[in-house]
Amino acid sequence: MSNSVSGSGAAGHPARLTGRAWGVLLVLCGAIFLEGIDVAMLNVALPSIRADLGLSTGMLSGVVSAYVLGYGGFMLLGGRAADLLGHRRMFVLWLAVFLAFSGLGGFATEGWMLLAARFVTGVAAAFMAPAGLALVTSNFPEGPVRTKALGVYAGTAAGGFSLGLVAGGVLTSFGWRWVFFAPVILSALILAAALLLVRDTGGERPSGGFDLAGAFAITGAMLLLVYGVVRLEHPGDGPGLTGGVFAAGLALLGLFVAVERRSSSPLVRLGILRSAPLVRVNVGALLFLFAFAGFQFLATLYLQELRGWNTMQTGLAMLVIGIDTVLAPTLTPRLVNRFGNTRVLFGGVVVAAVGYALFLPVGMDWTYAAMLPALLLLGLAFSLAYGPLTMAATEGVDEDEHGLAGGLLYTAMQFGTALGLSAVTAVSVAAGSGLDALRTALVVPVAAAVLGAVVVAFGLRTPRAASGSAQGALAESAATTV
Repeated sequence: MSNSVSGSGAAGHPARLTGRAWGVLLVLCGAIFLEGIDVAMLNVALPSIRADLGLSTGMLSGVVSAYVLGYGGFMLLGGRAADLLGHRRMFVLWLAVFLAFSGLGGFATEGWMLLAARFVTGVAAAFMAPAGLALVTSNFPEGPVRTKALGVYAGTAAGGFSLGLVAGGVLTSFGWRWVFFAPVILSALILAAALLLVRDTGGERPSGGFDLAGAFAITGAMLLLVYGVVRLEHPGDGPGLTGGVFAAGLALLGLFVAVERRSSSPLVRLGILRSAPLVRVNVGALLFLFAFAGFQFLATLYLQELRGWNTMQTGLAMLVIGIDTVLAPTLTPRLVNRFGNTRVLFGGVVVAAVGYALFLPVGMDWTYAAMLPALLLLGLAFSLAYGPLTMAATEGVDEDEHGLAGGLLYTAMQFGTALGLSAVTAVSVAAGSGLDALRTALVVPVAAAVLGAVVVAFGLRTPRAASGSAQGALAESAATTV
């Protein structure tokens, strides 16, 4: 995008964003913020939805699981479709679908209507998110400009989850349907701006046709594997069936690999998975979101069910984690430019592990001041980790595969979120009930964060390559990835 940046930076790269570039970036940030806030707001509104529609616990859980199935099941297909069919086209099309089905969810009068709306909304997010990330990386050149853009993008994405808790509490007080209608308004504004501002950069698209056999195999495999993970939340509910679901998912995954090896136009170039840095960043992302999703779920149970706080109080208590919205676009890019992705990401994961550990001795008489250090550290951890994860996802990857790389990252994050919720739920149920069971389950996020730090630490052995800037700007090459 030649008119998006100005000035001259290292290695001839433009060093400053223009007003139009900021406009494009804000549109793309708005979409990823929308996806995060949509999920968080719904979680807060679930008790009100059950009370109004008379949903069973299983149906209510299904409302959440339907979105996870759509998102996780179609993410890899969405990433590759963006590369093959055009990043802007897929972004705009599926943003419109997201808008439509979010609105339909607000008109639901039966549980099945909510299930259908949330599933399609998840599918829309699966196509929209990797296309949006690819648009960020393709519209902003390598170096400090892209680092700045991805820092803002990652901070907005992370902020959507934390701010959504507060927004959900406010909107639910006016009626749970506003949790669905508010994203419609925001989506319409973002869509109108996207049509005016966002353009494809004109890069070459991969040659060849669309691998339908691979698409069906991987989508079926992802749907079954995500469904199996969701079933783990209820360990006593047909373990044989859960095992069968996992076996079928793995069988389809094996079929997918066989198809891709023979395909002349593979949906996923298997060679991309031979990159150790790429594998590390995706495993790190999975474990980081695993830990956070599990902790957020347990903290919400503690505040609402054990302490009796309402949704508004809970949202405000968790709001401090939203400091990442400010720190990620301001502090993190500077740290990445100076120390590299791996070191900053490692620091973020370690800080997260410390934050979870500080919450382990939680008691019924804890004041908010006692909880605050852990919550502040988690906000700092997201600031340090989420941005570098997003930046590293496409480092060393050809531009025509950025959609695929984004799909891999968001798939890892979605699986991490689902696994984290299932793991803490299973441990909590096995441990009994009350505060002791919650404390036992809190060990799970700590362990996941420590394991994530170990995975990221392997990348610290790799020397940080030069970025081509005498001033030591960020090295965006395979050598600096996690």
